[in-house]
Amino acid sequence: MNYDFDLLVIGAGSGGVRAARMAAQMGVRVAVIEARYLGGTCVNVGCVPKKLFVYASEFNQSFIDSAGFGYTVDKKPTFDWPTLRDNKTAEIERLQGVYQGLLENSGVTIINGHGEFVTEHSVRVGDQVYSAANILIATGSWPVTTPIPGNELVMTSNEFFYMDEFPRHAIVVGGGYIAVEFAGILNGLGSDTHLVYRGAPVLRGFDDDIRQFVSEELIEAGIDIHYGRTVEKVEKQADGRLAVTFDNDQVVVTDAVINALGRKALVEPLKLAAAGVELASRGHLEVNEHYQTNVPHIFAVGDVIGRVQLTPVALAEGMYVAHHLFSQDAPRKVNYGLIPTAVFCQPNLGTVGLSENEAILQYDRVAVFVSRFKAMKNTLSGSTHRTLMKVLVDTETDKVIGCHMVGHEAGEIIQGLAVALQAGATKADFDSTLGIHPTAAEEFVTMRTPTRFIGRTVTSD
Repeated sequence: MNYDFDLLVIGAGSGGVRAARMAAQMGVRVAVIEARYLGGTCVNVGCVPKKLFVYASEFNQSFIDSAGFGYTVDKKPTFDWPTLRDNKTAEIERLQGVYQGLLENSGVTIINGHGEFVTEHSVRVGDQVYSAANILIATGSWPVTTPIPGNELVMTSNEFFYMDEFPRHAIVVGGGYIAVEFAGILNGLGSDTHLVYRGAPVLRGFDDDIRQFVSEELIEAGIDIHYGRTVEKVEKQADGRLAVTFDNDQVVVTDAVINALGRKALVEPLKLAAAGVELASRGHLEVNEHYQTNVPHIFAVGDVIGRVQLTPVALAEGMYVAHHLFSQDAPRKVNYGLIPTAVFCQPNLGTVGLSENEAILQYDRVAVFVSRFKAMKNTLSGSTHRTLMKVLVDTETDKVIGCHMVGHEAGEIIQGLAVALQAGATKADFDSTLGIHPTAAEEFVTMRTPTRFIGRTVTSD
């Protein structure tokens, strides 16, 4: 058939833009449909503005720490929220322009508007219908909300980055990485911050030592954590503040409530039934090893497929689809087993490879190396924050199967270790590597004595 495009991408986030650009550079006709903003969640209401806010929130602690190094701050530093918010927005708008240039310079047609399926080969945007031989769904995700009384008074991560006023008191609901990062940002910028989490400790799914250590550091930083609690209702008072009732009937009055309970696949507006595309039971798109849905020429990547909600993963998936469809070369498969990641709490968390709980299920005997210490900077600053590093090693092969860290610039350090794990490094390789002294990172190559042993065949330490 004579289609309008060889590839039609719905969603101009990380995965969609990468697939569109790569496909266009291979000489095929490509279009991208976007209803909101170029760059998707990461650029607009995710990774980028979040990291800028994290940078801002770290300055207050730096001012305090500087006293131990001989600095005198004659006047207490003041923070102006509109300056940060608007400078962030200006940077986001610049990046949107960069994304537009990347697409246009690659020969991709940009279609502004909301896309919905008409048939399995056609999508409507406004009054226009576009046809394509292949369609890629890359619509990303949307914040999860809870149907409680007063939910309209609760903001999500989308609104958090554009608040009119900075809250002097705030409640963050959730215990995942978004909630933990937002709590750190608010606390660092001077808000009296409460974190409400139905479980304990925070960051379910991460290594247990890491979870416990981060929880302790959050409390040390001054964040009030309410474990085992949920929010039952939110009411606006006469003075404009919000009365938040927990499930134990405790009431806390606050200036802002931020729901950070995670994100779900954004599929409702697509009218998937018109194309015969089926959803998995949890509401995301199920795909095979080639990212095909149950309709073979309709693909999906990124947050919408319910695997790993990380920008580099979406980029890799988008690259795979482009090469799978239009290149003679075999596409590079995404290695979901070794995805390095960071949580930009304070201090930062970085991790790659298996957690201790995962290692127990997969290996007979694993050596666990753990080090907790005060970073050199904090010996003069007076800060009570500590650093944790952890390495997991399969004793049969001596292969390093997991590295974890909580501490300053943990993400930067773990990125380098991810290369080592990807290359199959052993503990002997770590031990024979010279450290850079004095750095915190050198601890990863100087831990010699196992803290304990775990695994399927280990009955005691």
